[in-house]
Amino acid sequence: MQTLSDPHRLHQLVRQWRLAGERVAFVPTMGNLHDGHIELVHQARTRADRVVTSIFVNPMQFGPSEDLDAYPRTLEQDKQRLFEAGCDLLFTPERELLYPAGLSEQTYVEVPGLSDLHCGASRPGHFRGVTTIVCKLFNLVQPDIACFGEKDYQQLAVIRTMVRDLNMPVEVIGIPTVREADGLAMSSRNGYLTDSERATAPELKRTLDITAQALKTLGLETRAELEQQACDRLSQRGFTPDFIRICHGTTLAPAKPGDTSVVILAAAQLGRARLIDNLAVDLTE
Repeated sequence: MQTLSDPHRLHQLVRQWRLAGERVAFVPTMGNLHDGHIELVHQARTRADRVVTSIFVNPMQFGPSEDLDAYPRTLEQDKQRLFEAGCDLLFTPERELLYPAGLSEQTYVEVPGLSDLHCGASRPGHFRGVTTIVCKLFNLVQPDIACFGEKDYQQLAVIRTMVRDLNMPVEVIGIPTVREADGLAMSSRNGYLTDSERATAPELKRTLDITAQALKTLGLETRAELEQQACDRLSQRGFTPDFIRICHGTTLAPAKPGDTSVVILAAAQLGRARLIDNLAVDLTE
C-alpha cells in the first residue's frame, strides 16, 4: 500500500490504473478506523480493481463548540489496518491543499433543503462541510465508485443528491451499518464513552427496534406519538435525545400515511458522545 499526500502523484497513479483498464473505488474517512471503515474497504475491493482510502479530519464540518481538536488521530494504526484490508493507496492531504485560502474564503458546495433537516438543524453548516470536502476529494481521486456507511443515513442521502445534481460520474454505494455484538453501531466517537455509558449505549438501537415494531402494528397515523415515546425512553435511560424522526426513506421528510418505505432516524447525546443511528422499515411486510 502506498501513502501519498501529493495530488500530482495521486493523479499519476490513478491515471496509470485507468490506462490499464482498472476500475477505481474510493473510501473517504476521517481516520481513527474501526471495523465499520474496514468493511467499507472490503466492499470496495469486491467492486473494483483498485481501492483508494483518504484520511482527513475535515475542519469545515465541525461546529465552533464541537470536538475538532479532540477528535482522535491514529494514523499509524490506521495505515496498518488498511494495509491488512488490501487497500492500494492511502491519500492523506494536508489542510493547506484542501483549504488554501482558509475556511472563511473557501468556495463551498451545498445541498439545499435536505442539508437543513435533522442533524443539519442541530449542527448548522455540518453538511455543507461534508459536501464540500467530498466534492473536493472526488475531484482529486476521480473514482468510479465511492462507498459510504449507511449509519450516516442523512449524510449518504445528501451526498447522493450532490452527485446527481452536479452530474458527477461517480456511483455512490451505501454499505450496511456494522454493529458491535450488542447492537451498538460502530463509530469513532464510541471511544468517548465511559464503561457505564458503553453499557447503556445499545439502548439506542433497542429503542429503534421497539419503535419499528410499534410502527408496523399501529401505522403512520401514530408517528408523532411514537417519536415522543422513543425520546422519553431514551431520556429515562440516561440519554439526552436530540431527535427521533420517522421519515420518508428517500426525501427524509416526515413520513405520512401511505408511505411504505420509511426510516427512523435517531441522534442522542450520551456523556461526551453524540450517537446517531437509523433503521429502515418496510411497511408492506
